Amino acid sequence: MYSHTVLTALLVWPVVAAAVVLLVPERWAKRVALAASLAEFAISVPLWWTFQPAAGMQFVLDLPWIPFWGIRYTVGVDGISLFMVLLTTFLVPLSVLGSYTYIATRERGFYALMLVLTSGMIGVFVSLDLFLFYVMWEVMLVPMYFIIGVWGGERRLYAAIKFFIYTFFGSLLMLVAILALVALIGQRSGIYSFSYTYLLAHLGGLGPAAFWLFGAFFLAFAIKVPMFPFLRFALPLFPAVALHPAIQTGIVALSLIGIVYGGLVAMVQPDFKKLIAYSSVAHLGFVMLGIWALTLQSVQGALLVMINHGISTGALFFLAGMLYERRHSRLIDAFGGIAKVVPLLAAALTIVSLSSIGLPATNGFVGEFLVLVGAFRTYPRAAIVAAAGVIVAAMYLLPALQRIIYNPLDKPENEKLPDLSPREIAVLVPLLACIVWIGVYPAPILRRMEPAAINLIQSVRIDAATITATR
Repeated sequence: MYSHTVLTALLVWPVVAAAVVLLVPERWAKRVALAASLAEFAISVPLWWTFQPAAGMQFVLDLPWIPFWGIRYTVGVDGISLFMVLLTTFLVPLSVLGSYTYIATRERGFYALMLVLTSGMIGVFVSLDLFLFYVMWEVMLVPMYFIIGVWGGERRLYAAIKFFIYTFFGSLLMLVAILALVALIGQRSGIYSFSYTYLLAHLGGLGPAAFWLFGAFFLAFAIKVPMFPFLRFALPLFPAVALHPAIQTGIVALSLIGIVYGGLVAMVQPDFKKLIAYSSVAHLGFVMLGIWALTLQSVQGALLVMINHGISTGALFFLAGMLYERRHSRLIDAFGGIAKVVPLLAAALTIVSLSSIGLPATNGFVGEFLVLVGAFRTYPRAAIVAAAGVIVAAMYLLPALQRIIYNPLDKPENEKLPDLSPREIAVLVPLLACIVWIGVYPAPILRRMEPAAINLIQSVRIDAATITATR
């Protein structure tokens, strides 16, 4: 019973909880949202034990949705998407708890949108029908637009409109690509279907259109900067294009630019939150390098970097928010020497920063090391350049860390800052535990994702060779 209904429950429960949040009194909204997100995490936890690494796609539910158009409700997870689902359900209750004091207006609306966003994110990871995937992709867009526009910073309306325009353009591009893919395969096979499995089985014969379809998918995903759809859709659906030497070289080059340029831009940021944001560009460059190197180590490393990015960068954003709540400033120069005043916060910031740099025995080291080892087998020069990106990461995070907590305490307004509250400790402790656990003992994660990574690599390489040979 659990295996057939768990993914649907993870999709439906946040939407039901969002409706409840809108109906309860304003003062109860955050508590109801926290309870609902914890329940969502509890529903997802048994996936860790019940998942069988070698069994392929699991927890599958396949039902007709709009049969006339070949649209089905098909969901499932493998060793790639499993950890994205668990990471999402793990981070959402921490996000709700972390926003307790920051969100002081329209609380019901904020927490309801957070829960709907949860459903959309999980839907993207578990969808095995391209139409369902597109719907879930769009479900993420609306809550994020309102969250940015209503509860964002000083330029929130500008940011929200810009976000909507860029992502909506990418979404339309992807919709056109999906419809074109289904139409081309349907004309050749006689069956029009949005089923991911069916489309994978009938990839041959796309011809030059495959290049344009791959480009549309790539741009749609790149605009919104998600990494998972590249593994699930871009490579498996268009293997010959993805593995074309010119395409591979171009994407690897873009990855290296992201790693180095993102780090250099982060280095000159006076705003700590912007520094963290630009560091994300560098981390995601490692992900793209690992995916397109297409070795077992590099793909597993790319997946680990995605997981670790959610943990370490998420923790950095939490800490930046905690600093802002104390000083109402995100400028690095506004602080200095606060380790003497807030030792717990300083210790947490130090550990998280070191994990983001990739210090051995932290989660960041494992993912980036696997990417570099795997990429060296395919692109040795690119791996050497990417390794320099690790040095750049130390060059922007360590000076920022020193200026925030280890310089002289020379500003009177910093002398009475409160240290971490019990609520803030409850937010950070699970993240710190994951940083140490993955850094010291990543074997359980690697073991669960290995068969899916091997299957992805083999299927992409075989399909690419077959398609190329039949041209």
